[in-house]
Amino acid sequence: MHTEPQTPSADSPPPRLGLGVDIGGSGVKGAVVNLETGVLATERIRIDTPQPATPGAVAATVAAIVKEFDWDGPVGVTVPAVVKHGVTYSAANIDPTWIGTDARALFTAELDGRKVTVLNDADAAGLAEQKFGSGRDENGLVILLTFGTGIGSALLYNGILIPNSELGHLEVGGKKAEHRAAASVRERNDLSWTDWAAEVSTVLSTYDALFSPDLFIAGGGVSKKSDKWIPLLTTQTRIIPAQLRNTAGIVGGAVAAYSD
Repeated sequence: MHTEPQTPSADSPPPRLGLGVDIGGSGVKGAVVNLETGVLATERIRIDTPQPATPGAVAATVAAIVKEFDWDGPVGVTVPAVVKHGVTYSAANIDPTWIGTDARALFTAELDGRKVTVLNDADAAGLAEQKFGSGRDENGLVILLTFGTGIGSALLYNGILIPNSELGHLEVGGKKAEHRAAASVRERNDLSWTDWAAEVSTVLSTYDALFSPDLFIAGGGVSKKSDKWIPLLTTQTRIIPAQLRNTAGIVGGAVAAYSD
């Protein structure tokens, strides 16, 4: 629903557009986004993440994607890292030399001085879901959790992002939450949906106790099979699957570029 390029009718005004680029451990993906609907306005372009994924090599890849769209406006770039004031303070599945890098200055220089907004990838997904997906029209505290290699998180209170929550790193029962309940744990240990859902419930119960959220949104690739495990969860708080899935980072990056 959120992946088809959109063509406005002849009678309608052109939509507001933004460009988002989502950096992952295996691929760097970008697209122009309709900021009124959250739908991709172009085909998505993907380039393999360079290895090693050093700041300079990744910045050059981002620039190559932006060039493909002949885009001269602001750009939102998501990274798998804690980001404060444009500086990255961690590095997940990218080169450790990202730690301490002024990513905003790096991308700005690579993109000939244009405005660049840099944010955590899960935070970008949270913004996208809040504005266009499962979090739309939801009030109070919404927590998006992306279940993949680890557990990414985004906290939004009445639509306002509280950045860099990194809830996957919280200790739950003597383990990091993501070492207990990431989707990769289910695959690596060949857990049944029931056994994995029990681990997820343990993690969510801890989040419930700490934050008392109004809604959990479950993202990541495993959300495509939400019917197999979400009904098995025992958390007190309502939990629903994400809607945007693999476009959420791109969409959230584009949104952030025009909100910063």
